[in-house]
Amino acid sequence: MNHDTSIALLIDADNSPASKIEEILDELAKYGVINIRRAFGNWKSPHLKGWEAVLHDYAIQPMQQFAYTKGKGATDAAMIIDAMDLLYTKDLDGFCIVSSDSDFTPLVMRIRANGLKVFGFGEKKTPEPFVNACSKFLYLENLGEPVLQPPLASAAPKKAAIAEVAPELEPLAASAPAEKPAVGKVGGKELKANTRLVNLLRKSVEAAADDEGWAGLAAVGQHIAKQASFDARNFGYAKLKDLFQAIGLFEMRDIDKVIYLRDKKQTTKAHEA
Repeated sequence: MNHDTSIALLIDADNSPASKIEEILDELAKYGVINIRRAFGNWKSPHLKGWEAVLHDYAIQPMQQFAYTKGKGATDAAMIIDAMDLLYTKDLDGFCIVSSDSDFTPLVMRIRANGLKVFGFGEKKTPEPFVNACSKFLYLENLGEPVLQPPLASAAPKKAAIAEVAPELEPLAASAPAEKPAVGKVGGKELKANTRLVNLLRKSVEAAADDEGWAGLAAVGQHIAKQASFDARNFGYAKLKDLFQAIGLFEMRDIDKVIYLRDKKQTTKAHEA
């Protein structure tokens, strides 16, 4: 996608932090022009005051949706209807869905079936089906400063703070020092234990490799992008190269500022031969 690409940005304001809008727009600007910017929610709700404060600054159109039935996803339904209208009435190249709700998974799959890219943004609580359905998905916690949530009335405020910054660390709150939660890069041991990630990286290197098993990093990245919603920043690494270094399963060499990779399994087989 180039910078002339037209993207529609649809925000589930009921389920997304307003504090991340600048980072979202900055990331999307790498892929195209955001011609349509809409945020959906019940704007009578005090919960959306944060979004109200940034709508005009970032030229986002508020789309009012009343909650007809308590507990039902009226906002989700309105976004889905609007997205389908845009899909068939506007000349778009891609969509961006900002939400942590898995209800949008069928919508994403439908849009992609029409040949358009879908960029997703959500918090780490976002269900995997929605994450995997997107062309590219980024966790908001990995963009800019940590998401700040309203303080909760709790007898254990430090434990709540850990859950707010990194929900996946909540079960460790009792044993880990509360004042220094282990937030940041995923370590090499944890990366190696992620079978899905390891298989994705190995198969992508294999697909782009030459006769000796070496593959250019750029070609590997392109292969990954074609088949999976993947971004190294979701694991705490700024670049794909850094992730490959951290996981420790691949040889790396730099030739004239071009990075090449080879699965260490290939090296072992070559020595045995």
